[in-house]
Amino acid sequence: MSTAIFRDPIEDGAADPTVIRRAGSNEWWMFYTNRRPEAVGPKFTWIHGCAIGIAVSTDDGASWTYRGTVKGLDAPGDVPGSNTHWAPEVIHALGQYHMFLSYISGIPDDWPGVPRTIVHYTSPDLENWTRVGPVALSSPRVIDAAVALCPDGLWRLWYKDENNHSATWAATSPNLKDWTVEGEVIPGDKGGRGHEGPNVFVLGGWHWMIVDEWRGQGVYRSTDARNWQWQGLIGDVPGLAEDDRRLARHADVVVMGEHAVLYYFTHPEWNEHSQAEGPPDVAARRTAIHHGRLRVVDGVLVLERDVPGDVPLLRT
Repeated sequence: MSTAIFRDPIEDGAADPTVIRRAGSNEWWMFYTNRRPEAVGPKFTWIHGCAIGIAVSTDDGASWTYRGTVKGLDAPGDVPGSNTHWAPEVIHALGQYHMFLSYISGIPDDWPGVPRTIVHYTSPDLENWTRVGPVALSSPRVIDAAVALCPDGLWRLWYKDENNHSATWAATSPNLKDWTVEGEVIPGDKGGRGHEGPNVFVLGGWHWMIVDEWRGQGVYRSTDARNWQWQGLIGDVPGLAEDDRRLARHADVVVMGEHAVLYYFTHPEWNEHSQAEGPPDVAARRTAIHHGRLRVVDGVLVLERDVPGDVPLLRT
């Protein structure tokens, strides 16, 4: 049994998926970080220089077809095709689509000191994107946006601030344009659990936040999307399928009535525990996208991980 629903046919490095339905159609669009496992260069060159890949499903997630990469995301003055695009967050709101993208000018080979911004784009159709510009946040090194409308009537953007102990911070906006930094939400690698990739959704009467703790997805629960309590881990127990026996990484959630669909990626050929410093070769760098079913049982978020890849989970 395979639970992988998609592997990028060009680079084989699909990661950080986000899934949204195209309004007025039966199409579900997946946007993902298109990593480059075979890229030549020192250290972490391979995880930079990424485009944003697209896959589309017309059968409620039972199969996915590669649709190329998103064009026109590079900043003015940057060389097109020579920059780094990570972890897109795509939502439909206020009459159009919005993408909040982690963006790095150029293709660095390491992490320290490299500026990273979250850049806002809009689109009428998921195909053609217009750059609105960087979001002014708490530091010049921020990544991994998640955006949702909250009970207080404000839009909230959660993100990882790498200059502030890699904690999750939040900013608020009345209109997805004007943002005010709210402050730290989830402690990072000092006084908390190291993590990245927040994702926020509502299911079973609760607000939930999941974050990638690099040992599974940390789960937080809230009544107001402002005050969060840690609930445990999901995706930390290996799946049964040969290509899903690794940790569930940087995930997205689509709510479908009484259940939700978790989209996450794995490194099927990386022995994460004995090679903790990172994938040591091209094979270990390769990634696969999977799905699972989420439900809330007695106030607890429960993941059904071993769902075959051809099951149409995007049905109510």
